Amino acid sequence: MEDRHLLPSEIDLLLDGDAGFALAPLRAHARRCPECQGELAEARRLMALLDDLPTFAPAPRFADRVMASVQVFEPWHVTLGDTVRRLVPASRPARVLAAAGALTTAFVMTLGVVALLGRVDLLVFVTEFVAGRARAAVVATVGNAVTAVFGDLAAGALARSGPVGVVLGVATFLGSLVLATLLLRALTLAFRRQRS
Repeated sequence: MEDRHLLPSEIDLLLDGDAGFALAPLRAHARRCPECQGELAEARRLMALLDDLPTFAPAPRFADRVMASVQVFEPWHVTLGDTVRRLVPASRPARVLAAAGALTTAFVMTLGVVALLGRVDLLVFVTEFVAGRARAAVVATVGNAVTAVFGDLAAGALARSGPVGVVLGVATFLGSLVLATLLLRALTLAFRRQRS
């Protein structure tokens, strides 16, 4: 203990006023070393100032404001359970009515699925019909987007070229986007090098 001064953690131990055999050498050193006496006196002064500080109570809705900005992770199964609990009616008659409605819906859907499976040709027809409608909706959406961005001429060219033209157009657009990004990045790096 003779060759070094007290560490901040050792000064904290002396300030706490704990009793123990390890504190005796620290106290003895503090009595002999003027620099450590000054550090200990300064720490005591600081503790006295901190004790004299007034205590502040937070605003009434402080905790609510803090918690509103905290993102709390909630597992999916907890969210699902809470959603189901909110959907279940509170009164017994309403729960019975909701259960009857759910069972009726499940029964009707089961009958529909069994009927569809019995008629595979109808199932194929419905599937092709839904796929055709979905494909038409996607083509119309892409056509509207192309018309909005590039104009009627580009939309007409895209419609005449068919699916291959759509793929080539998207590939060309994405390639142009990547090339423009790389060129912009190269210009930015060159400008930064020139400035430094």
